[in-house]
Amino acid sequence: MQSENPWNESDAGVLRLPSGRLLRGRGLRHPLDPAAPTPAYALYLLGRRPPEVPWESHWLRWPDFRLPADRAAARTALTEAWERAATERVEIACGGGRGRTGTALACLAVLDGVPAEEAVAFVRRGYDRHAVETPWQRGYVRRFR
Repeated sequence: MQSENPWNESDAGVLRLPSGRLLRGRGLRHPLDPAAPTPAYALYLLGRRPPEVPWESHWLRWPDFRLPADRAAARTALTEAWERAATERVEIACGGGRGRTGTALACLAVLDGVPAEEAVAFVRRGYDRHAVETPWQRGYVRRFR
């Protein structure tokens, strides 16, 4: 059960995993609506350090259109985000909110039990039809087990 109000499933960017965990994906280039709920924890997937935020966050170095700079650190960070999503509002975000964010959400879906071969389609159906932009991002998800 969520220890705080979970994301509203009908809000933009919210993805429900098969376990019931709700995650919000977002593009940081798009301003956050002041009325939107804030995350308890955020994982930022950027090539350079993100601006400071008033909630707990973690930065994973992940250049645009690429893969994480450190795959072991990525697995650890994604696993932590998935675990925290069971009880907290977790946000996953990159610059545009599609490629890196979609890739990370697909990896979280794999952690949640979605077969790796189906995770990209799962995220495209439930989050953004353009999620996971590059062939190497799709390959990263297929190999994420």
